[in-house]
Amino acid sequence: MKLTARLLTFLCLCTMLTSCLMTKAQYELLQTELDVANSQLGDCGEKLNDYMAQISACEREKEKLKGDLRAFQATATNKDAQISDLKDQIQDIRGQRDKQVEQVGDLTVLSQSASENIKETLSQLEGKDRFINAIQAAKTKADSVNLALAVNLTTMLKDGIADEDVEIKVDKTVVYINLSDKMLYTSGSATITNRADEVLGKIAAIVQARPEVEVMVEGYTDNVPISNSCISDNWDLSVKRATSVVRALQSKHQIDPNRLIAAGRGQYNTLASNDTAEGRSTNRRTRIIILPKLDQFYDLLDPNKVPE
Repeated sequence: MKLTARLLTFLCLCTMLTSCLMTKAQYELLQTELDVANSQLGDCGEKLNDYMAQISACEREKEKLKGDLRAFQATATNKDAQISDLKDQIQDIRGQRDKQVEQVGDLTVLSQSASENIKETLSQLEGKDRFINAIQAAKTKADSVNLALAVNLTTMLKDGIADEDVEIKVDKTVVYINLSDKMLYTSGSATITNRADEVLGKIAAIVQARPEVEVMVEGYTDNVPISNSCISDNWDLSVKRATSVVRALQSKHQIDPNRLIAAGRGQYNTLASNDTAEGRSTNRRTRIIILPKLDQFYDLLDPNKVPE
């Protein structure tokens, strides 16, 4: 029994010893595998760092490419806008070209018409010397008539009238008389004074003796505003004053109304500055213009009516 127990004990010890020896061998094998794995892990870490660096470089390149893409897109947009502008310019140029072609066509028609007009004009100018001489003679006669008319008016109006109240001038083909408002009208109105009737009577006597002339009456004011129950403004006042003179010439002095013209010029067409009392007084005037009738000018310009 004791021998058997000892034998069993010995066998157990051998078994345990054998088990410990196998565990150590396995441990050393596992340690070796661990060392290899750690070494491989280190290599993987280095490779991972390289890959991370490459990824960062790729990200930077990606951002750069994105920036380049945005720049290219902006450039493309600008190019599209430029192309659109060029298309518009081309369209405008085509429109201008079409207009020029149309104008050339019109000029061709006008040239033909102008050629015909020139032929007609040359035909009419065959008697140019006679026509020019007639015009020169008529102008000389008109100048002489106007000068004589101005002298007659000056002579008739000089008695009892102050120089500053009347002005007589010859201007081209007409004679005009500037009359001050203080002589013609009561202050701020279009009512004609008794003194004005006397002056208008003298003017009417000369007009009656010359049936070939017409009479235009123009009313002028200064720039001082006026408004009352009868007059709205300076335009209204200038017209009313002109029509008052025309009515007087017609009704009191028997001038044919077909020879009379009334016009209001308001505060415009000044002779002097309205900044002073003297200037305003100069601008407040009525102008009587004695002018040839228009049909006389038409007759003068008609070659068929030129005397032989």
